[in-house]
Amino acid sequence: MILHSKYIRTAAILLLAAFILPSCKKFLEEDPKGLVSVSNFYKTQEDAIAAVNAIYGYLNSTSTGSTAGVYHSTFWVIAGLSSDEMLNNQLGSPDLDQLATFTQGPQNNSLLETWQMHYKTITIANIAIERIPGIDMDATLRTRLINEAKFLRGLMYFDLVRMFGDVPLLTKEVEALKPSRGAATDVYNLIINDLTAAEALPPDYPVGNGKGRATSGAAKSLLAKVYLTMKNYDKAASKALEVINSNKYQLWDDFGDVFKLSSRNGKEAIFSVGFGDGGGAISFWEVGQFNVRLLPSALSEEGVENAQGWQIPTLQLYNSYEAGDRRRSVTFVTQVHNKNGTITDIRPYIQKYWDRVAEPKANGSSNDYPVIRYADVLLIYAEASNELNHPDIALQYINKIRKRARFDGTVYQNVLPDYVGLSKEDIRAAILKERRFEFVAEGQRWFDLVRTGTLQTLVPIAKPGVVPQAKHYVFPIPQRERDLNENLSQNNGY
Repeated sequence: MILHSKYIRTAAILLLAAFILPSCKKFLEEDPKGLVSVSNFYKTQEDAIAAVNAIYGYLNSTSTGSTAGVYHSTFWVIAGLSSDEMLNNQLGSPDLDQLATFTQGPQNNSLLETWQMHYKTITIANIAIERIPGIDMDATLRTRLINEAKFLRGLMYFDLVRMFGDVPLLTKEVEALKPSRGAATDVYNLIINDLTAAEALPPDYPVGNGKGRATSGAAKSLLAKVYLTMKNYDKAASKALEVINSNKYQLWDDFGDVFKLSSRNGKEAIFSVGFGDGGGAISFWEVGQFNVRLLPSALSEEGVENAQGWQIPTLQLYNSYEAGDRRRSVTFVTQVHNKNGTITDIRPYIQKYWDRVAEPKANGSSNDYPVIRYADVLLIYAEASNELNHPDIALQYINKIRKRARFDGTVYQNVLPDYVGLSKEDIRAAILKERRFEFVAEGQRWFDLVRTGTLQTLVPIAKPGVVPQAKHYVFPIPQRERDLNENLSQNNGY
């Protein structure tokens, strides 16, 4: 899902005045690449559109600087490696090895990149939120653009506060040169305020003019997830139910359709980040790294190019699926069809983002990164309902996910029976298990284990000898940021 706008390349050139602000320069450590003065920007409606488009650009494009966009590769790789989901298979990448084995420290460059890209995105969102109100333009569009910027800022802070705990809370164009860490409660208050404002966004956009833009459904869905993380189960259930009752979203009947390129911006997508061709739109962003990172190099026998298999699933994950679960056959590849007609069995690799028909050579990844999709909302509602002592509702919604997993692409198989009569604790475990099978390589697993307090018990089962400690429920504050700013304290244990 990619933004449709004639101003999108303008936004790419600007990348805005964020990097000429003395107050943020050292904190963000980015050399200006193409500067446009604040004094001659934020004058017209076109400037406002370009400013907000530039925020979206930071979610995916490697053109934003020396590192990749927020969701290009690092974020979801960290969440997968730092859990029972993935192992690192990328030679010469000690930072990723550390994350996979819970031996990371403050010098980890992957964590530094994630921190920096989130704050860069926040900075240009802050400028847009502060400057756009002063532009003489269509009032409805002005309000919408401000709320889009607030949605994106809220999303960035939600990532940061879950990963690092207390983090600097920057909300203005001009901030203190060396900000201290804000309390997580204050960060969550900002997130809720931003997403509540974003609930006023349109439920959808005209065809061809809004792929990838935040909507009211995206704001409500993310709010539900925020409340679930905060253990405010009443509000989590209420927001999730609003999304469900809107009838704007549906599950694909077949899990095999979820990641087809033709399904981008489809009925299950609530908020996604686009890569590659953007579904036929003007391409501003580079291809993603799903295929190069996840597909095995052995697929060169089938004409696949540039697959490296850098991150691989744990065997315990693959072996945990029940027999006949459609999600396993869609998510993993375990055989290579050789040019001579023979078949070679291989250890499981992750193939879910690869559309074999549309991208037979898998040269790039034009698929979307699913920040949140409808299956997530159903499971959020199930989890919140269970915590509110409504087991019948919880089972009803988790079984919607189970039902789809029974569909083999043609008929519903007599496998994966509905959950019935489970205790509250058993429902908790069932939801966590279904989330694991549903969201492989979608940047969810570490967050799920942390939210449910199961990181230390479940990781050693999949990774014998790897034993997370209590400190691993947050990541270390990057040392490079602390070297620049002595007001940044470190998380306990690092």
